[in-house]
Amino acid sequence: MRFTALSGETFSTSGLRGKVVLVNFWASYCGSCVREMLRIADTHAKFAPRGYETIAVAVSKDDPARVASFARAHVLPFPVVIDDGTAAKQFGNVRLTPTTFLIDKQGRVLRRYVGEPDWAELHRLVEKALENSI
Repeated sequence: MRFTALSGETFSTSGLRGKVVLVNFWASYCGSCVREMLRIADTHAKFAPRGYETIAVAVSKDDPARVASFARAHVLPFPVVIDDGTAAKQFGNVRLTPTTFLIDKQGRVLRRYVGEPDWAELHRLVEKALENSI
């Protein structure tokens, strides 16, 4: 699957193999998504130096200008993309936000969270995935 970030950068999920990846489907009009995004940024900062990547996928119904404004205002340290509906379909027809996927280095989904993750559990899974023990 190919993504184009708000920055114009293009990348594919296959190009992220070898990294542990968190893919978060969110919306700028979703209060719990907005609160969660700050925790996602903290998690990214904690693990990125060790081969962890985050992709924030704004749902197709969201206003691109509002998404871009949010990303700039909060200086999100990872790619933010706006879905045209393709990513949501590829990830099993995501319909609710926030929905988050943790993907291992081989591209397998380790965990799907609907709603805010249990952050301690998520961090433990990320640690194990980075160590290749799962």
